[in-house]
Amino acid sequence: MHRIVIADDQRLLRDGLQMILQLEDDMEVVHTAENGLEAYEAVRTHRPDIVLMDIKMPVMDGIESMKRIKRDFPKTAVLMLTTFAEDKFIVDAMAGGADGFLLKDMHADRVVSVIRDAVKGETILPANIAAKLAARLTAFSPVGADAFDEQKISKQGLVLTERERKIILLMLENYTNRQIAAALFMSEGTVRNYISVIYNKIGTNDRAAAIAYLKELMLDGPG
Repeated sequence: MHRIVIADDQRLLRDGLQMILQLEDDMEVVHTAENGLEAYEAVRTHRPDIVLMDIKMPVMDGIESMKRIKRDFPKTAVLMLTTFAEDKFIVDAMAGGADGFLLKDMHADRVVSVIRDAVKGETILPANIAAKLAARLTAFSPVGADAFDEQKISKQGLVLTERERKIILLMLENYTNRQIAAALFMSEGTVRNYISVIYNKIGTNDRAAAIAYLKELMLDGPG
């Protein structure tokens, strides 16, 4: 039985989602919340498998609530509910540990399928949000090939492929390997292989040390 918390400040949407999910034999809505703080408290009380979290809510917004849930209850999956695909929210949510996005206008049977996939550990990125995220790889700062200080890279004797640079940029945004895989349409195993190659090139097996070193190679990094 998949235990679910729904958080949205619109009663109609909360009730609609609850009605859809309660029709499924393997799903139980254990709580509905109207703000992010209530959602966090519900997770602490009920320990659900997954939270469906609206982004814009009073008292505490969905992204802050999601970050606290992933910090304190990391086994709970959190899908962000949204009707839009704004770049800033995509980056903030993914960097904060969200397990993906659920579009509010998604068909009922697709909603059910997505929740089952998220509980299995898959990162959920609808096509339009995945496209937005891909665009951010060449739009947010620092990003793209020109985000790196080529003089610093040359001095270190490093040769980075375009794919390695994209992975590095997402590492610097605190994306997990699973989130990087979803963003770049790769398997998680392939991402791990790329990161191992990156580690070998810079001479460390520690992610925190690697990120600190890689920041030095950015254009706005220390000289």
